Amino acid sequence: MDIHLGDVLQMKKAHPCGESRWTVLRVGADFRLKCLGCGHEVMITRQKAEKNLRAVLRNGEKVAP
Repeated sequence: MDIHLGDVLQMKKAHPCGESRWTVLRVGADFRLKCLGCGHEVMITRQKAEKNLRAVLRNGEKVAP
């Protein structure tokens, strides 16, 4: 899957703060994601992130499933 720094990922499940969108801060075998609701940062494996991904938003446009 083609994910770049600064992309916004829409996940299937929402964060406890209620937001389901995350911005990508680091890309590699792991992703560092920042919640757009509360600003919480997490490290997540690429495999787990891609499994829970609903859409990739780049420049306000949907670019992936």
